Amino acid sequence: MLDIRKFSREQILVSPSILAADFCELGKETDEVVAAGAELLHLDVMDGKLVPNISFGVPVISSLRKRSQALFDVHLMIERPLFYAPAFAKAGADHITFHVESADDPDKTIDCIHETGCTAGLSLKPATPAEALFPYLDKLEMVLVMTVEPGFGGQSFMADQVAKIAAFRREIARRNLHCHIEVDGGISEKNVDLVVANGANVLVAGTSVFRHREGMAQGVKVLHDAAKFLDTAL
Repeated sequence: MLDIRKFSREQILVSPSILAADFCELGKETDEVVAAGAELLHLDVMDGKLVPNISFGVPVISSLRKRSQALFDVHLMIERPLFYAPAFAKAGADHITFHVESADDPDKTIDCIHETGCTAGLSLKPATPAEALFPYLDKLEMVLVMTVEPGFGGQSFMADQVAKIAAFRREIARRNLHCHIEVDGGISEKNVDLVVANGANVLVAGTSVFRHREGMAQGVKVLHDAAKFLDTAL
Protein backbone atom coordinates (compact mmCIF):
# COMPACT_ATOMS: atom_id res chain seq x y z
CA MET A 1 0.00 0.00 0.00
CA LEU A 2 1.03 3.60 -0.60
CA ASP A 3 1.28 5.79 2.49
CA ILE A 4 0.19 9.41 2.66
CA ARG A 5 2.50 9.87 5.64
CA LYS A 6 5.47 9.91 3.28
CA PHE A 7 4.34 13.35 2.12
CA SER A 8 5.14 16.50 4.06
CA ARG A 9 2.52 18.93 5.34
CA GLU A 10 4.57 21.56 3.49
CA GLN A 11 3.69 19.90 0.17
CA ILE A 12 0.63 20.48 -1.98
CA LEU A 13 -0.99 17.19 -3.01
CA VAL A 14 -3.56 17.02 -5.80
CA SER A 15 -6.32 14.40 -5.63
CA PRO A 16 -8.51 14.55 -8.77
CA SER A 17 -12.04 13.28 -8.15
CA ILE A 18 -12.94 10.65 -10.71
CA LEU A 19 -16.64 11.53 -10.42
CA ALA A 20 -15.89 14.23 -13.00
CA ALA A 21 -14.13 11.86 -15.40
CA ASP A 22 -15.64 10.28 -18.48
CA PHE A 23 -16.43 6.78 -17.21
CA CYS A 24 -16.24 5.43 -20.75
CA GLU A 25 -12.58 6.50 -20.69
CA LEU A 26 -11.93 6.14 -16.97
CA GLY A 27 -8.67 4.22 -17.16
CA LYS A 28 -7.23 6.54 -19.80
CA GLU A 29 -8.25 9.73 -17.99
CA THR A 30 -6.95 8.60 -14.60
CA ASP A 31 -3.66 7.66 -16.26
CA GLU A 32 -3.52 11.14 -17.75
CA VAL A 33 -3.99 13.05 -14.49
CA VAL A 34 -1.43 10.87 -12.72
CA ALA A 35 1.04 11.45 -15.57
CA ALA A 36 0.36 15.18 -15.10
CA GLY A 37 1.63 14.95 -11.54
CA ALA A 38 -1.43 14.23 -9.39
CA GLU A 39 -0.22 12.34 -6.34
CA LEU A 40 -3.60 10.85 -5.39
CA LEU A 41 -6.83 9.73 -7.01
CA HIS A 42 -9.99 10.67 -5.11
CA LEU A 43 -12.63 7.94 -5.16
CA ASP A 44 -16.05 9.00 -3.86
CA VAL A 45 -18.21 6.11 -2.65
CA MET A 46 -21.86 6.98 -1.93
CA ASP A 47 -24.60 4.67 -0.69
CA GLY A 48 -27.68 6.86 -1.14
CA LYS A 49 -28.21 6.99 2.63
CA LEU A 50 -25.60 9.23 4.22
CA VAL A 51 -25.75 11.41 1.11
CA PRO A 52 -28.53 11.65 -1.50
CA ASN A 53 -26.71 9.93 -4.33
CA ILE A 54 -25.22 6.57 -5.33
CA SER A 55 -21.87 6.42 -7.11
CA PHE A 56 -19.71 3.29 -7.38
CA GLY A 57 -18.15 0.70 -5.12
CA VAL A 58 -15.59 -2.07 -4.76
CA PRO A 59 -15.57 -3.34 -8.39
CA VAL A 60 -14.58 0.03 -9.87
CA ILE A 61 -11.79 0.55 -7.34
CA SER A 62 -10.54 -2.99 -7.82
CA SER A 63 -10.45 -2.53 -11.60
CA LEU A 64 -8.58 0.78 -11.40
CA ARG A 65 -6.07 -0.70 -8.96
CA LYS A 66 -4.95 -3.16 -11.63
CA ARG A 67 -3.66 -0.35 -13.85
CA SER A 68 -2.82 2.56 -11.55
CA GLN A 69 0.09 3.10 -9.16
CA ALA A 70 -1.43 6.28 -7.71
CA LEU A 71 -2.32 6.59 -4.04
CA PHE A 72 -6.02 5.73 -3.81
CA ASP A 73 -7.76 8.31 -1.62
CA VAL A 74 -11.12 6.63 -0.91
CA HIS A 75 -13.88 8.82 0.54
CA LEU A 76 -16.68 6.73 2.07
CA MET A 77 -19.88 8.75 2.15
CA ILE A 78 -21.77 5.79 3.57
CA GLU A 79 -23.72 4.92 6.72
CA ARG A 80 -21.66 1.86 7.73
CA PRO A 81 -17.95 2.52 7.11
CA LEU A 82 -16.90 0.13 9.88
CA PHE A 83 -18.50 -2.78 8.06
CA TYR A 84 -17.31 -1.90 4.56
CA ALA A 85 -13.80 -0.51 5.16
CA PRO A 86 -12.06 -3.93 4.94
CA ALA A 87 -13.61 -4.61 1.54
CA PHE A 88 -12.37 -1.30 0.17
CA ALA A 89 -8.91 -1.89 1.60
CA LYS A 90 -8.83 -5.30 -0.09
CA ALA A 91 -9.95 -3.70 -3.36
CA GLY A 92 -6.92 -1.41 -3.34
CA ALA A 93 -7.57 1.62 -1.12
CA ASP A 94 -4.46 3.19 0.39
CA HIS A 95 -6.25 5.82 2.47
CA ILE A 96 -9.87 5.69 3.68
CA THR A 97 -11.82 8.71 4.89
CA PHE A 98 -15.29 8.37 6.42
CA HIS A 99 -17.80 10.79 7.91
CA VAL A 100 -18.27 11.65 11.57
CA GLU A 101 -22.01 11.80 10.77
CA SER A 102 -22.08 8.09 9.86
CA ALA A 103 -23.80 5.48 12.03
CA ASP A 104 -20.57 3.83 13.25
CA ASP A 105 -18.36 4.67 16.20
CA PRO A 106 -15.48 6.88 14.96
CA ASP A 107 -12.82 5.34 17.23
CA LYS A 108 -13.71 1.79 16.23
CA THR A 109 -13.84 2.73 12.56
CA ILE A 110 -10.44 4.45 12.66
CA ASP A 111 -8.95 1.41 14.39
CA CYS A 112 -10.51 -0.90 11.80
CA ILE A 113 -9.07 1.15 8.92
CA HIS A 114 -5.62 1.09 10.49
CA GLU A 115 -5.87 -2.67 11.00
CA THR A 116 -6.36 -3.11 7.24
CA GLY A 117 -3.07 -1.33 6.64
CA CYS A 118 -4.67 1.86 5.30
CA THR A 119 -4.28 5.35 6.72
CA ALA A 120 -7.43 6.94 8.12
CA GLY A 121 -9.24 10.21 7.60
CA LEU A 122 -12.37 11.78 9.00
CA SER A 123 -14.69 14.23 7.25
CA LEU A 124 -17.63 16.40 8.18
CA LYS A 125 -20.55 17.98 6.40
CA PRO A 126 -20.87 21.78 6.21
CA ALA A 127 -23.36 21.93 9.10
CA THR A 128 -21.04 20.03 11.47
CA PRO A 129 -18.57 22.15 13.50
CA ALA A 130 -14.84 21.52 13.22
CA GLU A 131 -14.69 20.75 16.93
CA ALA A 132 -16.60 17.50 16.32
CA LEU A 133 -13.39 16.04 14.89
CA PHE A 134 -10.96 17.37 17.51
CA PRO A 135 -11.22 14.30 19.82
CA TYR A 136 -9.93 12.06 17.01
CA LEU A 137 -7.14 14.16 15.52
CA ASP A 138 -4.31 12.31 17.25
CA LYS A 139 -5.44 9.06 15.55
CA LEU A 140 -5.88 10.48 12.05
CA GLU A 141 -3.57 10.94 9.10
CA MET A 142 -5.96 13.39 7.43
CA VAL A 143 -9.10 15.46 7.97
CA LEU A 144 -11.37 16.37 5.07
CA VAL A 145 -13.30 19.64 4.99
CA MET A 146 -16.26 19.61 2.61
CA THR A 147 -16.80 22.97 0.91
CA VAL A 148 -20.02 21.74 -0.72
CA GLU A 149 -22.86 19.57 0.50
CA PRO A 150 -21.56 16.05 -0.18
CA GLY A 151 -23.37 13.93 -2.71
CA PHE A 152 -22.99 15.60 -6.09
CA GLY A 153 -20.13 16.99 -8.13
CA GLY A 154 -20.11 20.37 -9.84
CA GLN A 155 -21.48 22.39 -6.91
CA SER A 156 -20.41 25.93 -6.04
CA PHE A 157 -17.69 26.50 -3.44
CA MET A 158 -18.96 27.42 0.05
CA ALA A 159 -16.59 30.13 1.26
CA ASP A 160 -17.96 30.05 4.81
CA GLN A 161 -16.32 26.63 5.31
CA VAL A 162 -12.80 28.09 5.01
CA ALA A 163 -12.91 28.99 8.71
CA LYS A 164 -12.98 25.25 9.49
CA ILE A 165 -9.75 24.74 7.56
CA ALA A 166 -8.08 27.42 9.66
CA ALA A 167 -9.51 25.91 12.86
CA PHE A 168 -8.01 22.52 12.03
CA ARG A 169 -4.69 24.12 11.12
CA ARG A 170 -4.51 25.85 14.52
CA GLU A 171 -5.49 22.75 16.48
CA ILE A 172 -3.10 20.48 14.60
CA ALA A 173 -0.25 22.96 15.13
CA ARG A 174 -1.13 23.43 18.80
CA ARG A 175 -0.91 19.68 19.40
CA ASN A 176 2.09 19.23 17.09
CA LEU A 177 0.34 16.55 15.01
CA HIS A 178 1.26 15.37 11.52
CA CYS A 179 -2.20 15.41 10.01
CA HIS A 180 -2.92 16.50 6.45
CA ILE A 181 -5.86 18.82 5.77
CA GLU A 182 -7.84 17.97 2.66
CA VAL A 183 -10.50 20.16 1.09
CA ASP A 184 -13.17 19.01 -1.35
CA GLY A 185 -15.91 20.89 -3.16
CA GLY A 186 -15.80 23.42 -5.97
CA ILE A 187 -12.01 23.81 -5.77
CA SER A 188 -10.56 25.68 -8.74
CA GLU A 189 -8.13 28.44 -9.65
CA LYS A 190 -10.72 30.91 -8.30
CA ASN A 191 -10.38 29.78 -4.68
CA VAL A 192 -7.38 27.45 -4.36
CA ASP A 193 -5.15 30.25 -3.04
CA LEU A 194 -7.67 30.96 -0.27
CA VAL A 195 -7.96 27.36 0.97
CA VAL A 196 -4.19 26.81 0.86
CA ALA A 197 -3.49 30.07 2.69
CA ASN A 198 -5.82 28.87 5.46
CA GLY A 199 -4.03 25.54 5.86
CA ALA A 200 -5.29 22.97 3.33
CA ASN A 201 -2.56 21.02 1.55
CA VAL A 202 -4.49 18.15 -0.08
CA LEU A 203 -6.73 19.47 -2.85
CA VAL A 204 -9.62 17.48 -4.29
CA ALA A 205 -10.87 18.76 -7.62
CA GLY A 206 -13.11 17.14 -10.18
CA THR A 207 -14.50 19.48 -12.82
CA SER A 208 -11.57 21.91 -12.64
CA VAL A 209 -9.13 19.10 -13.46
CA PHE A 210 -10.92 16.62 -15.71
CA ARG A 211 -12.75 19.35 -17.64
CA HIS A 212 -10.18 22.16 -17.55
CA ARG A 213 -10.42 24.31 -20.66
CA GLU A 214 -6.68 23.90 -21.32
CA GLY A 215 -6.52 20.21 -20.52
CA MET A 216 -6.07 18.03 -17.44
CA ALA A 217 -2.36 18.74 -17.07
CA GLN A 218 -3.06 22.45 -16.71
CA GLY A 219 -5.82 21.72 -14.21
CA VAL A 220 -3.34 19.82 -12.04
CA LYS A 221 -0.65 22.50 -12.47
CA VAL A 222 -2.92 25.32 -11.31
CA LEU A 223 -3.49 23.51 -8.03
CA HIS A 224 0.17 22.67 -7.49
CA ASP A 225 1.08 26.30 -8.16
CA ALA A 226 -0.82 27.33 -5.01
CA ALA A 227 2.07 25.90 -2.97
CA LYS A 228 3.48 29.42 -2.64
CA PHE A 229 0.58 30.25 -0.35
CA LEU A 230 1.39 27.49 2.14
CA ASP A 231 3.98 29.65 3.89
CA THR A 232 1.22 31.90 5.18
CA ALA A 233 -0.55 28.95 6.80
CA LEU A 234 2.34 27.11 8.47
